[in-house]
Amino acid sequence: MNFYGEGLPGVDTSQLAGKLIVIEGADGSGRSTQMALLKDYLEGRGHATVDVGLRRSTLVSEELQEAKQGNVLGEITRSLFYATDFADQLENRIIPALRAGFIVLADRYIYTLMARDIVRGADRDWVRSLYGLALVPDLVIYLRVSPSQLVERNFRKNATLDYWEAGMDLGLSRDIFDSFIRYQRLIQKEFTLMQQEYGFNAVNGNRSICSVAGEITARVEGLMGI
Repeated sequence: MNFYGEGLPGVDTSQLAGKLIVIEGADGSGRSTQMALLKDYLEGRGHATVDVGLRRSTLVSEELQEAKQGNVLGEITRSLFYATDFADQLENRIIPALRAGFIVLADRYIYTLMARDIVRGADRDWVRSLYGLALVPDLVIYLRVSPSQLVERNFRKNATLDYWEAGMDLGLSRDIFDSFIRYQRLIQKEFTLMQQEYGFNAVNGNRSICSVAGEITARVEGLMGI
C-alpha cells in the first residue's frame, strides 16, 4: 500500500495489513445499498470492517454541514474544509484500522472531492497535491448511472433534488432538474478521466441491485483471494 503523494509523516505503509475498498458514485447510484451488502458479505465471512465516508470527521463535520446549509463558503475554503475532514479520518480512523488488519469500506473517497472541485474551477494540479496525503485504495468501484436515472431515483426517494448534487451553485440552469442533469454529466466526465488515471473499476449501476452486487462481490473476491 502506498500514498498518492508524500502522505502522512511517520506512517510506515508496510505495517498496514488491512484492505481499503472504495465505492464511488452519485447520490441515487445505489452506493449506500451496495456498501451495506458488501459489509454484510465480508463480515459474514469473518472479516472485521470499518466504515468511513465524507463529512464523518469528529473534527469538522458538523461545522462543514452548517456552512453548506448556509451556502457561506468560498470555493477554496470549501475544498480545504473537505480536505481537513478527509485528513482527520485518514489519520484517526483509516490508518489505525488498516494497521489492525481491518477492511476499511469507504463510502466515497477523494475522487468525488476532486471531481467536485475541478468542475467548480479548481486547478487540477492543486487538487491533486491537496490529496497527495491519501492512501491508494486496494480496490475502487465506481457505480456509473445515467443522469436521467439518478434524477428518477433521487426524486423517488426524497421527493426533491439536493442543491449541491444538482450543482445549483454553479448557475448552470435556473431549473433544478436541468441543472442536475448538466452537473452530473460534468462530474461523470471527470470520473471518466480519473478512471483512466487511477484505474477505477467502473460498474454499470443502471442494473438491478442483485446484478450490481454480484459484480462487486466478484471483484472483491478477486482482491481477497476468496
